[in-house]
Parts: sequence; structure tokens; C-alpha cells
Amino acid sequence: MNTELILSTYNSPRALVLTLLSVAQQTRRPDSVCVADDGSGPETAAAIAAVRARFPDLPVRHVWHEDRGFEKNVILNKAIATSQADYLVFIDGDCLIHPGFIARHLELARPDRFLSGSLIRLDTPTTEAVTEDDVLQGRVFDRAWLARTGTFGRFSTRLKAGLLPKPAGHLLEALYPVGRNWCGANGSAYRAAILKVNGLDETMKYGGGDKEFGIRLENSGVKGRHVRFTAPLVHLDHPRGYKDAEKIRAHRAQIALARRQKKVWAEAGIRRGEG
Repeated sequence: MNTELILSTYNSPRALVLTLLSVAQQTRRPDSVCVADDGSGPETAAAIAAVRARFPDLPVRHVWHEDRGFEKNVILNKAIATSQADYLVFIDGDCLIHPGFIARHLELARPDRFLSGSLIRLDTPTTEAVTEDDVLQGRVFDRAWLARTGTFGRFSTRLKAGLLPKPAGHLLEALYPVGRNWCGANGSAYRAAILKVNGLDETMKYGGGDKEFGIRLENSGVKGRHVRFTAPLVHLDHPRGYKDAEKIRAHRAQIALARRQKKVWAEAGIRRGEG
């Protein structure tokens, strides 16, 4: 099974480099990596080139479009459409993935299933202090290191950091009562299943697009399964100047409509004019 990791980015070259370094440390590397770039400047291209030079055995392709504001779903659809992989894993370009992250997603991959994980969120001072060596040596995933940074405000965060032995974490994921919503920063599915629902809705900007996509997958017969406690992912903090309360309210109505109408196909998706 050919696998591609798709990661979205926008003008965050430092975070992107740290993310790609964590990808290079995977026990089971993806067969390719796609940087889905929502209109970044030349610094991002330079960062990708630098990582390619350091890890020539890590295939990285760069899919870009011009900056038209927050259009993450548009660039993700472009990445999906141009991928040659059977199975796609999605993260954001400000997320550091545990060495066993890709292997865990592949372990549970099934054509009738999508996987949805969670995030361990660092605060701003900790994010700014993270070094390349912290990533390469795996310190950012060490529970003692995370505890010292004050990241463990909740017991559930300790669980997300792999507190439980894998069999216990596996069982808890199967029983955990939180909804199995698609998480674009920690999710995966077969490419064929994504194409069957026509990808993501490009009319949706920040807030809600992931959930609407997951609902359509569910409606198509592809059910969600948690990897909340066995696929650790550390999120670097950043401002969200693109957050728009009015758009988020409109997206909630789209989400409700998708659920009520058992919607499967995204009209404004990868292929236009089909249904």
C-alpha cells in the first residue's frame, strides 16, 4: 500500500522544518510527503529545499497556489487530486509527529474506516523554545519533558502522550465516548474513499470544514475510529488572524445540513459539475 503524508502550511517555515524533521524520524516513513502550501512566500520553498538536502531519501513534493486568503481546503484538494498514493495521512505543518505515528495509522487502515486523532498543544513560550535537536532526539514526545513545560493541564493530555500501554490505549480508543469527527491535523483515510465524497468543500474557510468532511465520509459508509491515545502529535502554538466568527456560524449551518440530508458529495470539491 503506497502512502503519502499531506501536510498543510502557510508562511511558517520554522514550524514546517520542525514538522518535516519529525517525519524523517518515523519508524515507518510515508512513501512520499506533500507540502500543501496555501500561498506562502519564497521562505517556505527554501525551507523545503533545505530539508530535501538534509534528507535526500525523504521524497517531498511542494503543491502551491497563490495567496487568496485562507483556502486550506482548496490546496488540500489539489494535493489529494495530484497524489499517486493509495492511503493518505493528514497533518498540519505546525505539528510534530511521534516516531510511531505513521505506523499506527497504517496499522488500523481499512477501506471502510477513517482515523481521527488529537493534539497535544504547546503554549507560546514552549513553542518558541523548541529546537531541532528536541525533535530529532524525541524530547518533545517525552512525558517528563512535556510535564516540565506545563503542557499536562488535563489528565486526558497525559493519555494523548501515550501514558497507557498500547493494548490499553487501543481498547480505550475503541470505547472512548467523544465523537469520531475528522481531524485534519491528525487524520487518515484511503484516497479512494476521499474521492468518493469529492474531497473537502472549498467554500468552507476556517472552522468546521474538517467536521463537515467527516460527516460526508460517515454518510458514504466510511466510519470514524479514534487514534487519540496511540498516535501522539505535538502542536506548535501560533496566532489565528484568519479566524472569522461570521464564517464559523455559516459553517455550522452547512454542517447541520450535511448531517440532516445525509450528504455525501461536495459540489465545490475536487471535481466540479458532477454529483
